[in-house]
Amino acid sequence: MQPVITCIQLDIKFGDPQFNYQQVEEKIAQTVENKKSTIIVLPELWTTGYDLTRLDEIADEKGEETKQFLSRLAKKYQINIVGGSIAKKTADNVTNTMYIFNTQGEFVHEYSKLHLFKLMDEHHYLTAGTEKGLFEIEGIKSAGVICYDIRFPEWIRAHTTQGAEVLFVVAEWPLPRLNHWRTLLTSRAIENQCYVVACNRAGSDLNNVFAGHSMIIDPWGTIIAEADEQAGSISATIDVETVKQVRSQIPVFDDRLPEFYK
Repeated sequence: MQPVITCIQLDIKFGDPQFNYQQVEEKIAQTVENKKSTIIVLPELWTTGYDLTRLDEIADEKGEETKQFLSRLAKKYQINIVGGSIAKKTADNVTNTMYIFNTQGEFVHEYSKLHLFKLMDEHHYLTAGTEKGLFEIEGIKSAGVICYDIRFPEWIRAHTTQGAEVLFVVAEWPLPRLNHWRTLLTSRAIENQCYVVACNRAGSDLNNVFAGHSMIIDPWGTIIAEADEQAGSISATIDVETVKQVRSQIPVFDDRLPEFYK
């Protein structure tokens, strides 16, 4: 089966989790009604936006509300959800954490953002993760990363050398660096010979205007779907056999010489 992937590009309401939960539920319902999606992807920090100074108040305690919410919707609509990311609060810290659920509503994996973006003060309010974003969904070896992570090609390669064929990127990428967003994502697809599914947010908050332009890119670096700057969604069908064909045609992974890269 060739999965149909939909990125829901939200305009996130700053610091208002309950509004954003309701918005996401409505958008997922609309997506399921209008499109035959297999996998739905949400953007980064979709429950709170970048209301970092109030995370002690509005972050999700142990991620429990979000996990129950995503599990319920995945099971109800029998879809896989790559749940963007949310601010997850524990007794010790707050992390920027992605959750993945399958069509039975079962928890698949979580990944917490490794590279914190100091230009937006993330390091003052968030704690970096320590584990990889590898998971499998619809039988496809996949990886999830968050926003600033895409500027670290060695981190992406750490996932694709372990078999990832689809890279899911969730983000709140700003409009002034839209060219970087498009270029980096295309580069990550070409150099790793994988699909890149990148879901960004739309709109603005008190300090930033965001780029939108969610994208789905094939292993040749061809953009097969791209949004504009407005809230909305994009969808595309992917074929993981293309990943295998590209990797056999130009055998980058076989020709690597990692002993020289240290």
